[in-house]
Amino acid sequence: MSRRPVRAGHPRGSGGIAVAADRVLTLPNLISFVRLLGVPLFLYLFLVVKADVAAIVVLAVGGTTDWVDGWAARRLGQVSRLGELLDPFADRLYILATLLAFTARAVVPWQFTAALLARELLLLGSLAVLRRHGYGPPPVHYVGKTATFLLLAAFPILLLAASVPAVATAASAIGWGLAWWGLVLYWVAGVMYVIQAGRLVRVTRARSGGAAA
Repeated sequence: MSRRPVRAGHPRGSGGIAVAADRVLTLPNLISFVRLLGVPLFLYLFLVVKADVAAIVVLAVGGTTDWVDGWAARRLGQVSRLGELLDPFADRLYILATLLAFTARAVVPWQFTAALLARELLLLGSLAVLRRHGYGPPPVHYVGKTATFLLLAAFPILLLAASVPAVATAASAIGWGLAWWGLVLYWVAGVMYVIQAGRLVRVTRARSGGAAA
């Protein structure tokens, strides 16, 4: 990750794909915005009207379309700085909103939610340190994307287990298998980000010390 002002864009993404740093109205960004709208819709269906089947559909669509915005951005050459921020933000919002809602209705235990929230606090601390040293957010690692995929796949299955007794045993086993693996990988990715941030900070301090000398 290169050092840069937080607001600064970069002209090319990985693989030489042109980055539309200042573009907002792109198809990938539109997909991300639609995914974001799915969060309050899910919360309304799940917590207010308790339409669990509809809530399962919203979660399933939100989870399965996780990769669509990134794929469209690369395919259409519409990678943008806004899109790079929106994609992980939408993922985190889905995960956090779903977990808090699930905890409120006892679909998942509070300990699971607390473990995931602790990881988010760790990442926020790392981002604050990077920002103070002039770095933007680190690039999304494939371990983190895998963890996100597992968690987003687990949630509708866990809700299915809680809502449909006929499939509760099988759905619960599959859902919790995905959820625990997702949580473990989520923490692994978080530790990797912290290590990366620590290395960048040490390099910055070493350069500053050398310049002062």
